[in-house]
Amino acid sequence: MINLDEDFSELSKEDQITYVIEHLRDLPDELVDLSIDLLVGAGETEYAIALAKDTGRTEKAIEIALEEGDYLWAALIANKAGMEQEATRLYRDGLEYYISMDMYGRAVSVAKALGLPQNEIDLLFQAGIRAESRNMDTVRVRAALESIAFSLEGALAGRDDETAKEIRSAMKEEMENIERRSLEQ
Repeated sequence: MINLDEDFSELSKEDQITYVIEHLRDLPDELVDLSIDLLVGAGETEYAIALAKDTGRTEKAIEIALEEGDYLWAALIANKAGMEQEATRLYRDGLEYYISMDMYGRAVSVAKALGLPQNEIDLLFQAGIRAESRNMDTVRVRAALESIAFSLEGALAGRDDETAKEIRSAMKEEMENIERRSLEQ
């Protein structure tokens, strides 16, 4: 542990960061605020949030999480601190933010945390699939599916049972869907 008589500021930034991370749980109170700012400045936001939470600086932890766009974590911090109304507000703000950023996986998580009806959660999930599909490289997907189809056909060689027929039919249908979507773009 550093002797506070030794000037913390005399350490290089890198050494300060290393020191803070190594002593996160037992930093002297005089170094906590400085250390939080140091960690945020170095891009070590997870450590900064942990330090802020563990030293009772809940508002600071929430602020850092929000600056990173992590409404889920901010709401969780608020909830654990007994700030239920703030947590609900953060979840609602997060839902808007995640939808606006096409981050539907997180939007679904927020919707579940808010207890939204399943049909609304399903709509978010479907919107996420549509958003991901727009960004999909259909040429690469088609090549991958063709490779899988070739391998499957080899594995199914000589089989004409109902399962083999269903697998062939599903692969054919998916290949047609990929083709149709690539023509639509």
